[in-house]
Amino acid sequence: MTIMSKNFALIGAAGYIAPRHMQAIKATGNRLLAAFDPNDSVGVIDSHFPDADFFTEFERFDRHVDLRRRAGNGGQIDYVSICSPNYLHDSHMRFALRSGAHAICEKPLVLNPWNIDGLLEIERETGKHVNTILQLRLHPAIIALRERVRREQRSTKHEVELAYVTSRGHWYLQSWKGDSKKSGGIATNIGVHFFDMLHYIFGELQTNLVHQRNDTKAAGYLEYENARVRWFLSVDIEDVPTLLRESGQRTYRSITVDGEEIEFSGGFADLHNRSYEEILAGRGFGLEENRTAIETVATIRTGSIVPAVDVARPPLKRQA
Repeated sequence: MTIMSKNFALIGAAGYIAPRHMQAIKATGNRLLAAFDPNDSVGVIDSHFPDADFFTEFERFDRHVDLRRRAGNGGQIDYVSICSPNYLHDSHMRFALRSGAHAICEKPLVLNPWNIDGLLEIERETGKHVNTILQLRLHPAIIALRERVRREQRSTKHEVELAYVTSRGHWYLQSWKGDSKKSGGIATNIGVHFFDMLHYIFGELQTNLVHQRNDTKAAGYLEYENARVRWFLSVDIEDVPTLLRESGQRTYRSITVDGEEIEFSGGFADLHNRSYEEILAGRGFGLEENRTAIETVATIRTGSIVPAVDVARPPLKRQA
């Protein structure tokens, strides 16, 4: 049986992550018919879908999608891929559902847990569904670790340390990403997929303590059914271990489980493609799968700071 190609629209075509979505749409044999972004630096579209209609005004994009829906004849939009700034995700998913399309939204799905409840209502009203990109759930090393944890019979919880530094220049704090009301803050912007990964591997979240939080870094302690986790996130180049920084490296990532480093640096190249394949097959990650991670980062953003003698940075300290 031949699988019919689907029609896609894309919101946020000029962003960093948009090309991965364009590539995934193409790799899965589908068509990008329309794209929107207030910024017109979108020449990358030509490498994937040069015939796609493009709009810099949302009102014109809205009208175009609506006209396609009303005309029918196979030209209506089936999926809207959303790569816009974090604080707009909720609104753009609502637009997709009410336009008669399914939504595929980049992480974080939303900034606040109650936004999930509103989207669930619109799903019920429209019969359309929200899917999100939680690509770490599809990474072979993460799947293997989850299966190992589930097989083991332990009397104690795993001891986990997570450190992630992805240094950014001065532009970062001047952009929407530096505004916590728009990005959700550092833990949401660069860490939400890690918190989802921890929940996916180690079960339900039981404790969430925040030890440090500012515009460029955050640290804390999480306890899950099967793990105790100390974590540290930063966009400050000074938090890259000294030897690595002096060699020119600007990113550092370390996840250890009971002292054993979990290696998953490779295997990322096609995870957006895999995500789209799963979504199109009806196996995407929906609203409820996102709830724990969104609750986690919302608490980190708004919760009281609990002082700690040793802020969660042990992997960095060992290698500095």
